Amino acid sequence: MTTVTETSSTSTEPDRVPLERWLGVAAVAVGTFSVVTSEQLPVGLLSSVSGALGVSEGTAGLMVTVPGLVASATAPILPVAIGRLDRRIVLLGLITLMVAANVMSAAAPNFAVLLISRFLVGIAIGGFWALAAGIAVRMVPSKFVPQATAIAFGGATAANVLGVPAGTLIGQLTDWRIAFGVLGGLGLLVVTALLLLLPQMPADRPVHLRTLAAQFRNPVVRTGVLVTFLLVSGHFAAFTFIAPIIESHIGIDKNLIGPVLLTYGVAGIIGTFLTGLAGSRNIRATIIAISIVLASILVLVALIGTTSIVGIVLLIAWGLAFGGIPVGVQTWILGAAPDSAEAATALNTAMFNLAIALGALFGGIITDSVALTAVLWFGAALSILASVAVLTTRPARN
Repeated sequence: MTTVTETSSTSTEPDRVPLERWLGVAAVAVGTFSVVTSEQLPVGLLSSVSGALGVSEGTAGLMVTVPGLVASATAPILPVAIGRLDRRIVLLGLITLMVAANVMSAAAPNFAVLLISRFLVGIAIGGFWALAAGIAVRMVPSKFVPQATAIAFGGATAANVLGVPAGTLIGQLTDWRIAFGVLGGLGLLVVTALLLLLPQMPADRPVHLRTLAAQFRNPVVRTGVLVTFLLVSGHFAAFTFIAPIIESHIGIDKNLIGPVLLTYGVAGIIGTFLTGLAGSRNIRATIIAISIVLASILVLVALIGTTSIVGIVLLIAWGLAFGGIPVGVQTWILGAAPDSAEAATALNTAMFNLAIALGALFGGIITDSVALTAVLWFGAALSILASVAVLTTRPARN
């Protein structure tokens, strides 16, 4: 079995990447797809679970909150805890944990056991996300890093488009327990793919707590983590309430919300890969452009997105813009910290998951206390702040 060590940029980098390496990156993307689907699957199953286990829908929402908070804590801790352990072994272990957790969810006799399984899912999510981008970086030469990162994070976008709707449909047609079981089966396929396609990946530079703290001395990493918080929390403050926005503000029939969101998600996947291509030229300028475009779109949805045609066009543009944020910010951070990829990624992953939870919380407060469309203005304001933060940060590497 071959071994991959830390990738460094040289003047004699190959112009092509072996197919096996791209397949390995694709396997990581499918792993990302599975863990993100595991995190968000309960969104479409809340009513079924609450009815079956005798809890309120609000309480059932803890199935999403718990893994998100656990993932935000696990992301920076796990890279420190595993030391020099082969990253291939760790990824296999994390996906196996996800499989076991989903099987446990499917068989849960009560809500307490279900929450324990969701806690385990959070560990798998945080750990896998923290290592995934670093793995992609080590699989290809530096000139191909933006594309590899786009593929790895494209799995997360695909989960929002295909994973959650498909899991929800399975739950509706059969039973919510079957949906969790099917996801566990997908996890077994991912374990097989990673086992066959990933080479050994020993850690030449183990992550220590001081390594994590040191990342904040890097201005790009520091700003990148802040930008992740601003863009992701602003997006989820609005997107958490996308269904009522589509129905009551844009005026689209509630029976068409699913197809509209599917279109939005497909646009998100396209945005992910467009950002990967643009980022290979100037990733800093790309992030600034995405932030400004996202802010403009959110404002336009609030002001003129009150008809079906205009609203759908703006939603597609929204998907294109947000789809590029994870890969864009991550690529910028990795370019500034090539020798501390795992530590920098861990911090960004922790902030990403925390931003999801806090964005939804802020959005709920604003919706209840101001108005539904106020979350669009809130998201736009945070996006503008993100563009200013990037614009005023001197990049360590471009």
